[in-house]
Amino acid sequence: MTSLIGKKAPSFKAAAVVNGGEIVNDFSLDQYVGKKYVIFFFYPKDFTFVCPTELHAFQEKLAEFEKRGCAIVGCSTDTEQSHWGWLQMDKKFGGIKGITYPIVADTNKTISINYGCLNGDYSIDENDNFVASSEMIAYRALYLIDKKGNVRHLLINDLPLGRNVDEALRMLDALQFNEENGEVCPANWSKGKEGMKADHSGVADYLAKH
Repeated sequence: MTSLIGKKAPSFKAAAVVNGGEIVNDFSLDQYVGKKYVIFFFYPKDFTFVCPTELHAFQEKLAEFEKRGCAIVGCSTDTEQSHWGWLQMDKKFGGIKGITYPIVADTNKTISINYGCLNGDYSIDENDNFVASSEMIAYRALYLIDKKGNVRHLLINDLPLGRNVDEALRMLDALQFNEENGEVCPANWSKGKEGMKADHSGVADYLAKH
């Protein structure tokens, strides 16, 4: 699949649970275009082990993202009813009670297909039966979307590998630094450090002399 970097984030309308318990049927990222940055992340399954650690980690840093004008939105291939039930379960029992950002239900898997992060392949066998190579669930994918609705950063981890929420925040800082200052961010850059000017004059001078 062609990378989504620099392209419009695929649009969708789907059911989602917002504010920790309210189900809405036509949730869309389009509501943020022109208003907010978005961290849109996928996780494999509700009621699992690594997934709640990631969802709680995003909640713990939610104020930092919001301070930067960025919305956090989660998504998995579970139903909105499954999301709702998990949201009612206390953290000490493996639940995600206390999560307030939206969680989208990609029940028909079209969102994760369009974002290029659905695990497994499927086909039709000689008896016209639908055959899947593995569980059709989303990888641990993350997309940083700018205010214009374009994907500027993406990361896709295999199912056992949890993400670093601080890295997502760092990438948001880097994008905003570039937009505000016109400078690029070198390796291991973090908020408060100097950027670099994308000046190719030195290279041009060298080539002219050689």
